[in-house]
Amino acid sequence: MERKDFGWKFDNSYARLPQLFYSKLNPTPVHSPKMIMFNVPLANYLGLNDKLMQSEKGVEMLSGNEVPEGAFPLAQAYAGHQFGHFTMLGDGRAMLLGEQITPQGNRFDIQYKGSGKTPYSRRGDGLAALGPMLREYIISEAMHALGIPTTRSLAVVSTGESIVRYKMEPGAILTRVASSHIRVGTFQFVSEWGKLEELRKLADYTIERHFPEANSSENCYIHLLQEVMKRQAFLVTKWQLVGFIHGVMNTDNMAICGETIDYGPCAFMDTYDPATVFSSIDNFGRYAYDNQPKIAAWNLARFAETLLPLLDDNKEQAVKIAQDVISEFHIIYHQSYMNGMRAKLGIFNEESEDEGLINNLLSLMHKYQADYTNTFRALSNENLDGMQLFESPEFSEWYKLWKERLSRQSETKESSLQLMRNSNPAVIPRNHRVEEALEAAVEKGDYSVMARLLEVLSTPYSHVSDKEDFTKVPETSSCSYKTFCGT
Repeated sequence: MERKDFGWKFDNSYARLPQLFYSKLNPTPVHSPKMIMFNVPLANYLGLNDKLMQSEKGVEMLSGNEVPEGAFPLAQAYAGHQFGHFTMLGDGRAMLLGEQITPQGNRFDIQYKGSGKTPYSRRGDGLAALGPMLREYIISEAMHALGIPTTRSLAVVSTGESIVRYKMEPGAILTRVASSHIRVGTFQFVSEWGKLEELRKLADYTIERHFPEANSSENCYIHLLQEVMKRQAFLVTKWQLVGFIHGVMNTDNMAICGETIDYGPCAFMDTYDPATVFSSIDNFGRYAYDNQPKIAAWNLARFAETLLPLLDDNKEQAVKIAQDVISEFHIIYHQSYMNGMRAKLGIFNEESEDEGLINNLLSLMHKYQADYTNTFRALSNENLDGMQLFESPEFSEWYKLWKERLSRQSETKESSLQLMRNSNPAVIPRNHRVEEALEAAVEKGDYSVMARLLEVLSTPYSHVSDKEDFTKVPETSSCSYKTFCGT
């Protein structure tokens, strides 16, 4: 079949960058690929023929057995600070197929994950297990439905082969879609091992792809730094507002475009605790929930360091420019976070006492081990039953102050409640529900549990009774839940 039948329309601009940035190679063929999950709405948005993509030939493409016409498979080189330690990295088990141009003229990376060894695999086998790939599919699509910028999942294909992890597990390949896979770590790699001209080419390419308005500014590289900083501030705000914990905020997992990337050791908080950590390897809480804004700022400082030669010829002046830009992060983040928390509480205007009101509620939630999502959901639905928090005298006092606060704005009560329902999800991908879906799929070959979960998560702000089962916390909800990177 011809390329036009499937809808592929590749334009591989990243492959036109200096070859230092990547290694060209082909994916490793797999034994007997089988379609497990396919994202029809996303395929249609990308301009792909969803029926043909689910055919035998389409499965061959999504497994890497057949490279689509026009693609230019490559593994990207990058570095990164992993838990604070700088190292050379790169796509160890991922492969960029190319950039799909949608019918609307938008450009998206199409990437295999789990497609075999690359020059950057180090001691890894370059493969992926079915469970973690399905997990990324669930969480990334849930994040998209929540309105949080994210990479997305087009398909999961099983390989018909077993791979060695803690035990033998079925292998799989995820097809990931992203605005781009340019990372802070990409800039770190070129800054450390490339030439100044190559760094400039990467920065110019990033500007052209994501921030073309920078070309009309006085210094396009300062504008680049400012815009990346703003996108990260807004992204982390959205994480905090729904209780999402990324788990591995290394610089190689910070996408310049401002999308959430890498759904390994991530999870959503049940019981509210600012110190919540889910990653099995984060022994000291570096990437705990409450630390995420600070780590984002730290990562941005590392990004700024790579741009110093482009910000100003005078290094001292370049450092000052970078510091001035990065110092704005916490201001922008704080304002964005406060606006989001006001919306979660139905507050339209701004008063100086709002921060105290918000922090007092969070302190009570922590004290009474209240569920983060369900607390705000209950307030949104005016149903204050069944939680120890709501029975406490401290909450009664807080509730009175909150109601007084709402009375000091011109909007109606119903407007406030609607704002809250639009800002507080009724459902999130709760850890026990995700594990339930993965166990049914991987251990029993039953994908109906995952399909139902995905259906519920596709409309997270729909406060309807038929989702009630998906709002319940497990009997032993705590921060002891552990996630793994899946490598």
